[in-house]
Amino acid sequence: MNEQENTKVAEQMYETFNSGDVEGFLNLFSEDASWDSPELENIPLETTFRGRDKLAEFLTGLVEYEEFLKIEPQEFIAQNDRVVILGELHVRSKITGKEYKTGFAHIVRVQGGEVKSFLEYFDNAAAGRSHTGAKAA
Repeated sequence: MNEQENTKVAEQMYETFNSGDVEGFLNLFSEDASWDSPELENIPLETTFRGRDKLAEFLTGLVEYEEFLKIEPQEFIAQNDRVVILGELHVRSKITGKEYKTGFAHIVRVQGGEVKSFLEYFDNAAAGRSHTGAKAA
């Protein structure tokens, strides 16, 4: 696939996730796709794993702890089979009611029209703080 087609796959990740189409989101990933995110303090979820089935488990667990208010990709930079996505994230903790906002960088590798790997960077310290303490009034 070319860089434009790879970017389209990356764009579809955000479209399906933001619309709540979990099946559509999962179907963009290869069966053996790898996922690597920073650890989320105070949330007992494995954030680095391999396989679409593990991704489904991760998403199921994640929605127990976090409500995604906004995931806004702002820039897609493609080279060969990689697409780097820069954007903003706004999340509310379902544990405390606290919110956090952070920029993110996602690095996606696309092969044969499927996501083979997903690497994520964001302010996980802010995420951890949002899950600590009493529920907001």
